[in-house]
Amino acid sequence: MLIVVLAMLVHLAVKVIGNTTEWLINKSHAQKSRFGFFTHQPKFITFVQLIGNGVTFLMYFLALGLVLQELGVNLKGYLASVSIVALAISFGSQGLVQDVVISLTLIFSDTMDAGDMVEITGATTTVVGRVEEIGLRFTKLLNFYNQIVCIPNRTIGNVSRFPHGGIYAYADIQIPADTDRDKAVHAIADIANGMWVQFGAIILSEPAVGPLETAKGGGWHFVRVQFKIWPGQGNLIETTFRQQIICAMKISNPNYAEWQVTVTYRTMTSAKNEKPRLEPGSGERAG
Repeated sequence: MLIVVLAMLVHLAVKVIGNTTEWLINKSHAQKSRFGFFTHQPKFITFVQLIGNGVTFLMYFLALGLVLQELGVNLKGYLASVSIVALAISFGSQGLVQDVVISLTLIFSDTMDAGDMVEITGATTTVVGRVEEIGLRFTKLLNFYNQIVCIPNRTIGNVSRFPHGGIYAYADIQIPADTDRDKAVHAIADIANGMWVQFGAIILSEPAVGPLETAKGGGWHFVRVQFKIWPGQGNLIETTFRQQIICAMKISNPNYAEWQVTVTYRTMTSAKNEKPRLEPGSGERAG
């Protein structure tokens, strides 16, 4: 009779722990904008899951020991046997232990968080994608091809974050002196927005078309277009966008050349400066 009551109590306690864990996780999603701790979803969720799993395991462990004691098994012998089995399992699952330890390190050191755009370099591969989940065994990334990539935590070597979710590409477009500047700026804006509509999976936000500017010391006029793009996809700006701009400029100036459209890149490091300016010629120039 005691064993039946004990089993019922343990089952009820496990259900309560599971429901409490689920409630806390749902509460964290609902309150993430109001409380600072809840904003770190992977950290909080993993912390709650660890506590829930640990308490559940302890409940089952103690209940099994009490049941065996009622059946005449020596409790000290039970504990000694469990210790030996646990030691053998730990030697056979070193990879699992490494995954868990590295997972906790990644989460509690704020190396990355869910929603971050990152580049993860391992022993043999490099993966770029958006972090979907940091689990106890695997980190899940959503890559450019919309695939979920599961990376064993123990294989993670370097983590490079893109602070604002992508790479900023800047196209500096020279406006010839004999060209109608207002029409040229309007045409540039139309092409940039058309690129965004057509290639929304690569261009991650609406392009920002700057005003007509004059290069210091050079005297020529140019317009700067800022794109936020998926890392590693700069070829779209260097080829397709550039060629469309050149074709548009050649309508008024047949001698317009490729070198009159330059592309530079930069990642963002400050949230206060969402649209940084680059001096003409700085950064990496794409020929």
